[in-house]
Amino acid sequence: MKIKTRFAPSPTGYLHAGNIRTALYSWLFSRHMGGQFVLRIEDTNLERSTPQAIKVITSSMQWLHLDWDEGPYFQSQRFKRYNTVIEKMLKNGTAYKCYCSKERLTALRNQQIINGNKPCYDGYCRNKKYQIINDFKNVVRFCNPKSGSVIFNDKIRGSIKFYNEELDDLIIRRSDGLPTYNFCVVVDDWDMKISHVIRGEDHINNTPRQINILKALGAPIPEYAHVSMILNDSAKKLSKRYSAVNIMQYRENGYLPEAILNHLVRLGWSHGNQEIISLEEMKTFFTLDAVSKSPSFFNIEKLNWLNYYYINNMPEQKIAKHLKWHIKKLGIKTHNGPALVEVVKLLKKRCKTLKEMAKSCRYFYEDYDQLDDAFYNKYFHPNAKKKLKIIYNKLSLIPLWTKENVYHAIQSTADELNVNIGKISMPLRVAVTGTNQSPGIDATLCTIGKTRSLQRLDIILNDNHQKEIKT
Repeated sequence: MKIKTRFAPSPTGYLHAGNIRTALYSWLFSRHMGGQFVLRIEDTNLERSTPQAIKVITSSMQWLHLDWDEGPYFQSQRFKRYNTVIEKMLKNGTAYKCYCSKERLTALRNQQIINGNKPCYDGYCRNKKYQIINDFKNVVRFCNPKSGSVIFNDKIRGSIKFYNEELDDLIIRRSDGLPTYNFCVVVDDWDMKISHVIRGEDHINNTPRQINILKALGAPIPEYAHVSMILNDSAKKLSKRYSAVNIMQYRENGYLPEAILNHLVRLGWSHGNQEIISLEEMKTFFTLDAVSKSPSFFNIEKLNWLNYYYINNMPEQKIAKHLKWHIKKLGIKTHNGPALVEVVKLLKKRCKTLKEMAKSCRYFYEDYDQLDDAFYNKYFHPNAKKKLKIIYNKLSLIPLWTKENVYHAIQSTADELNVNIGKISMPLRVAVTGTNQSPGIDATLCTIGKTRSLQRLDIILNDNHQKEIKT
């Protein structure tokens, strides 16, 4: 069997962690089996579907390295195909036109509820031979089998059975002429030769209806696998309405795609006790048989731990590429400063997210506008300035600006004044960076550069700390 899976989101909003985990499992299964992966945009809801949401879907997938072999296909561009199939079904008797008014359907539903029955359509129009012109307002319903059952072997949950008498004749085309979701999905999976449908467990109830339509069309039945839900801290399902975060917000917040995927893949699947697992390892080891049918909890603390791990263990050049995006978002100009790789080397042990790293690196590229008065009063009293003047002179005489030579100048100043090196390095740090937190002062000064470091020291020594400095 040729393996072919799909991810089919609706562009009515953003993608959250639950959507992405489903996409990831579908993508991993196809990659593990040497198959193909299809991206399909289910935009039959024309009123709620937006170009912006479509862009978010494709951007999210690209950022997470979930590439597709076919697509993106758009259901809104396939209405002619759906209606062609519906017209054939009307002719062969597997579908029929329903002229029931909203008033009748409402009354039917209310009576069924009063009687304690499950609300469903009663098939009133199914066998009627209406002599009504074709353009009279109607919907088209599928002739669902009245007896028997639908049994399918879910690849995650095992055998699932539905009785046909519990399924009503669902609408496959609305009165406005637009085909419905459940019907479009069936035709798409048929036309695109989808072998395995991997999706959320909220679609389990749709599956028997879709299987019956496929049988009526004489189409092959794909394998189904329904993934359990992801819960938030309040044990509620992640959804667009309730507490789910746009997956791209995690990018905004400074998370790496590798950390996101590592966390999501283990919310229902694992390879032994392996906590850190690369995308290549996922493709190698992933199977649907190992996916749990129990719900999982999204844990932000675990994600923070993973993100910190990847920041410190991925190639620094790769981290720098991601960091560049965040630096650009903050409007920091890096053309007249150190290579980002050097900044990553200095800051990676100090930062859990790339956003934090980007905010922390501004002083490597831009002079601060003014120094906080509290800092100035604490670190630059007359006695401290005398020490700064000595270190300024020693730094200015360094012929080769290296970390070792900078450290030697700071240490020799402390020795000369018979003080702890911290008495020298902290005022120096604040003068050069504008903050009292940074990596080692020798490495920080070395990375900022000799000219800029001395210029900033000079401003403090000449009481110009309140003057705006040009970058």
